[in-house]
Amino acid sequence: MPEGDTVFRTCARLHEALAGRALVAADLRWPGLSTANLVGQTVTEVVPVGKHILQRLDSGWTLHSHLLMEGQWRISRTSGNPSAIAARGRVDPRRRERLDRGGRGSDDIRVLLVTQEWTATGLRLGMLNLVRTSQEDTLVGHLGPDILSAGFDLQQAVANLSGPIGAALLDQRNLAGIGTMWASESLFLQRTFPWADAAGLGSDVLVGVVSRARQLMTANLQHAVQTSTGSRRDGENTYVHARSGRPCRRCGTTIRVAQIGPPTRERAMFYCPTCQGGLAPGDDGGPIAPLGSR
Repeated sequence: MPEGDTVFRTCARLHEALAGRALVAADLRWPGLSTANLVGQTVTEVVPVGKHILQRLDSGWTLHSHLLMEGQWRISRTSGNPSAIAARGRVDPRRRERLDRGGRGSDDIRVLLVTQEWTATGLRLGMLNLVRTSQEDTLVGHLGPDILSAGFDLQQAVANLSGPIGAALLDQRNLAGIGTMWASESLFLQRTFPWADAAGLGSDVLVGVVSRARQLMTANLQHAVQTSTGSRRDGENTYVHARSGRPCRRCGTTIRVAQIGPPTRERAMFYCPTCQGGLAPGDDGGPIAPLGSR
């Protein structure tokens, strides 16, 4: 699942392409939204809230999307005759075929937003909603402080953490934006056991972990290839994430991976048992194959 820094970059690209421009055509391929008419409305801004994308319109409506595991937004120059597109107000089948090229199959497209200059295509989106801008809280009001927001409330985020620290970091109700990569990397760099109870770690440790995550994510805002090591070469960009079965870059111990979180919401957590204080619950310490070789 794309993490907060990836969503931040996506919103920046969408904002640059769409903000201040009127929609000459719009196609929402989503149950309950297919008849919505956004033509003529101007995109005022596109902003991230954690892993959520909010595209605000001058009509007082907000188009909300979430990428979940496989979603993405792509920007391309508007092809064809924009005036003809505007007259139709919809994207005709021939234009859909052109957009399908390059792996963008029609079954993958969930949204098409067309301006005179740019077309934004939402692919394999996990969520799509159209709500009044004044009611955005119904979709994102449950989220904790956004780790990448300018006004991030570090103390509130730390106060929200409870239970196993690794699972707490991934719970978007505590703080929004962190995913498995930045949780794993931050805990490793702070030498913190992912299954340790947050309440027993102390405020200083929790502040250190959250601050490290924010530092790493902020440093990656301008880069498509994320890194915690400083290298953006494939296979060299992380310390533990996606490196199970390989030696720890610090101590040489085999990196391990285990599930963390409540039932039905488990996520993969990568860690070094030597650097981070032991094996995960249920991990017998047996041999583990390198990720991708199983």
